[in-house]
Amino acid sequence: MSEEIAGRLLDAALPHVAFDGWSETTFRAAASDAGIDPVVARGLYPRGAVDLAIAYHRRGDDAMSARLKEIDQSELRFRDRVALAVRTRIEAVDDREAVRRGTTLFALPIYAPDGAKLIWGTADRIWTELGDATRDFNWYTKRATLSAVYSSTVLYWLGDESPDTHATWEFLDRRIEDVMRFEKTKAKVRGTPVLGKVLAAGPEKLLGRLRAPKSPRHGLPGGWTAPR
Repeated sequence: MSEEIAGRLLDAALPHVAFDGWSETTFRAAASDAGIDPVVARGLYPRGAVDLAIAYHRRGDDAMSARLKEIDQSELRFRDRVALAVRTRIEAVDDREAVRRGTTLFALPIYAPDGAKLIWGTADRIWTELGDATRDFNWYTKRATLSAVYSSTVLYWLGDESPDTHATWEFLDRRIEDVMRFEKTKAKVRGTPVLGKVLAAGPEKLLGRLRAPKSPRHGLPGGWTAPR
């Protein structure tokens, strides 16, 4: 029942976001329009419109996951599957102004940690949908890299006026190509006799003790194995 009410409140907020942003004014108007007691609304979204903006972003993540499950990706190259996932996530929202206002909100220093967490969560959802099974430090590097690709693509998309946002998808392809080129370079470095041994004995040995979170809900950033 609470999820249904929370969804109604979010839906009621969206028409106001274009004019008042993710603000207290929007939050109060949404509660009034949806016929929800302000005390109940505050109980569902303690920080008001900030929590509404977070819920809107996560709604997009859920929509992306649902759409990706309906698409046959068996014939796609892996890089194309990544591009498809990012594009699907961006197209999962139909209110560009709500995203623009959210970007402005989470650029504020007080809410920047929330914004970074949301982008990381989106990258994690994408890798999960792609079947990523890594548990070592690569779990972190994959999500950090994809977070950069996703966030830069969203910013480009917000200003894109090309037909069918064609320029955005070209931009996305270039960013993924850059990542693939970087990964190939890393593989070559590891394969060299001297640098490969240096990395294995130094940074990679240290990073090799990092572990992915045991549970996405336990609130900790990851794990660390004791040195031997």
